Amino acid sequence: MEKRILYIMNIFECSQGCKAKVVKIDAQGELKQRLLSFGIIKGAEIEVLTYAPAKATIEIQVAKMKIALRSEEAKLIQIQKVA
Repeated sequence: MEKRILYIMNIFECSQGCKAKVVKIDAQGELKQRLLSFGIIKGAEIEVLTYAPAKATIEIQVAKMKIALRSEEAKLIQIQKVA
């Protein structure tokens, strides 16, 4: 039986083209509600599309929606890469 090591990281640590599943959202209050309204929920699949210069913002895709997140927001979303 093969052992699989599950590596958890935040979206900001993922490179362009990375596909992952959301594991946990560390945001609180209004920010958490905004992320949930965009479909960024536990188990959702996301893809990192691009980073802005200086990595100030990151564009991700959740389902058919493209979302721009500030780097501080992206760091609050814990993910696990998918193959």
